[in-house]
Amino acid sequence: MFTAATWPIAGNMLAFGGTTSEGVPVWEASTTYWSDCLRQMRELGFDHIDPTDAWLPLQKLSPSRLEDFKKVLADEGLKISSISMTRNSVVDREHGERNLADAHRLIDIAPEFGATIVNTGFMQALTPVQQQALWFWLEEGHHDDPALRPLAVERIRELGDHAQANGIELSLEMYEDTFLGTADDAVAFHADVDHPAVGLNPDLGNFIRLHRPMPAYEEMFEKVLPHANFWHIKNYTRDEDPATGGYSSAPMPLKYGQINYRKIIRRALELGYTGPFCCEHYGSDSIGVCAENREYIAQILTSAENSPLLAAARPATS
Repeated sequence: MFTAATWPIAGNMLAFGGTTSEGVPVWEASTTYWSDCLRQMRELGFDHIDPTDAWLPLQKLSPSRLEDFKKVLADEGLKISSISMTRNSVVDREHGERNLADAHRLIDIAPEFGATIVNTGFMQALTPVQQQALWFWLEEGHHDDPALRPLAVERIRELGDHAQANGIELSLEMYEDTFLGTADDAVAFHADVDHPAVGLNPDLGNFIRLHRPMPAYEEMFEKVLPHANFWHIKNYTRDEDPATGGYSSAPMPLKYGQINYRKIIRRALELGYTGPFCCEHYGSDSIGVCAENREYIAQILTSAENSPLLAAARPATS
C-alpha cells in the first residue's frame, strides 16, 4: 500500500494532444518528440504520468517502439501508474469490437510499465458542434443506448477477468449520459458487473461542469467513493441562478473550485481508497495547473497520514 510519500499522483498527457505541430500522430512521432513532452512533465515535478490513448495510444506501437518508449520514460525519470482510454467505448456501434481489442492490448501492456490501472468508459467522439464550442461539455454529446447495456456489462466483465489475470485492475470513468452518467447509474452498473478487479473512477468534475441540475457533490461522492479504485481529479467553479435557470462553470485548480477536495480526499481515505490519482485540467496552462494540483494532493495525503482519526478509521491493510 502507498504512503503519502510514495502515492502515485500522475499528470495526464492529454494536454499535449494527439498530433505534433506538423500533424504527425504522436504514436508515429520521433522519440525526441516524446522526450520533449515528458521532460516538461518531469521539470514540473511529476514522477508519474498517464499516457492516455488521446496522446500516445500504446496499443498501436510495435514491440520495438514500445521498448523505445520505455527507454524514453526511464531517461526522463518517469513512470506510468495508469493508462486511460479516452472516447473509445467498447460498445461503440462502429468501433466497439476494435476498442475492446485495444482495451485487451492495454491490459497486456500495463504490467510491462508497472501500471496498476487501465481506465476506460463509454464516452464517445466529440460531435462537430462540441468540437467548435468554447467548452465541449456545454453542447449535447453522445447518449448511450439502453439496449446496449447488457453487452456493456458483458464486455467490462470480460476485461475485468483479463485485468485480474494480469494482476491489475480496470476502472470505469463516470461521464454524463453514459451508463455511468450519474452516481446512481455508476453504482448500479458496477454492481451488475460484480467483478473484484473492476472499480469506479469518481471523476465528478465531469458532472460539476455541466449546465444542468446536479445533486450536491458530497452526496454523489458518498455513493461512489466506496467503489473507487482510480481517480481522474479536477475541479470547476459552478454557479446556479434559480431565478433565471442559468448556470456557469469554468475549470479551476483543485483548491479553488466548487468541490472541497481536502474534505473529499480525506473522506475517500476514511472509506479505504488506495488507488492512484491522475491530475487533469482544461484550458490555460493545463500541465502547470496539474503540477500545482499534485502538490495540493500530496499535502492532503501527508496531513491525513499524520491524522490519528484517519489512521484509526482506515483499514488495517493500508
